[in-house]
Amino acid sequence: MAQEWTPPPAGTPASVPNYLIPAIISLFCCLPVGIAGVIFAAQVNGKVAAGDMPGALNSSKKAKMFSYIAIGLGVALWACYLIFFVVIGGISILGNK
Repeated sequence: MAQEWTPPPAGTPASVPNYLIPAIISLFCCLPVGIAGVIFAAQVNGKVAAGDMPGALNSSKKAKMFSYIAIGLGVALWACYLIFFVVIGGISILGNK
């Protein structure tokens, strides 16, 4: 038995944020987590079009979460990288005197 598609009711919010731009930016910060963010962000519009509002909201929340985690990890890793080389550079300068 096949069910027929019914459009979403008129009272439902049709503008669920998909967070695609932060998800794409997160790819440059932490690739594995950023990919998960992009996947969930890409699912949002399709679920809204299919009328699956709870699924769209869930995918939107996951896209936001994975994107911000990836951006945070990327910033933290770059900060550690910078601090490490400042310390190593300072030690090497002091050792040459």
